[in-house]
Amino acid sequence: MENEKLYIVMPAYNEEATIADVVRDWYPVVQNLGADSRIVVADSGSNDRTHSILLDLQKEYPQIEILSDTGKFHGPKVIALYRYAIEQNAEWIFQTDSDGQTVPSEFSSFWDMRQKYDIVCGKRAKRGDGLIRALVEKVVCILLRAYFKVKVPDANAPFRLMKTDTVKKYLEKLSPEYNLPNIMLTTFFVYYKEKILFLPITFRPRQGGKNSIDLVKIVKIGCNALKDFAVFKKNMNDTHGEKPWGT
Repeated sequence: MENEKLYIVMPAYNEEATIADVVRDWYPVVQNLGADSRIVVADSGSNDRTHSILLDLQKEYPQIEILSDTGKFHGPKVIALYRYAIEQNAEWIFQTDSDGQTVPSEFSSFWDMRQKYDIVCGKRAKRGDGLIRALVEKVVCILLRAYFKVKVPDANAPFRLMKTDTVKKYLEKLSPEYNLPNIMLTTFFVYYKEKILFLPITFRPRQGGKNSIDLVKIVKIGCNALKDFAVFKKNMNDTHGEKPWGT
């Protein structure tokens, strides 16, 4: 690995059972890239020991940073993490989650593709988090094809390496409180023909803790997403697929 500035970003919420192992497993990636690379964890709203564990990890691992003022929910945390990486002039952003479902050893194959592609996203052929979530993902991909005429194998996988300049181009189109940033960013990348590749990844069951999103919340988020998709579609159609609106 060359000395390029990479920010690995993770949202966290009540992950005391997994956060220490996840950070330790991912830490060698940034350590091998040099002193400018970071693991950044957004922990805001946790009511367990997640934050205190992160503070202890910082003493041992100096390339860890903590964002604690990002709001409680997953989507706004992801957006805040991307904004922070942009502000810190990271060259590359890699987003994953802090629940231990992804495998750090699979990162190198993504990193190896960065000279050819600006975005390398994971696709989950098999999922360890249940049939309901797998079904939701399939429905999302069908809706994206219907609304935006984009075909993606996995819109929301939390295993994505992205060139920071490309993320910056589209992130400003999302409000800081938007719930589904990765889905819309994937849509933008494909719709505007960015250099994107999807690679298969392992996706394990949660390694501890409880999922904060249940079926009722999924349905509510989905209803709101349909309204948002209509707005995004109108704005994207106004540009005739040539470039992001407002640029």
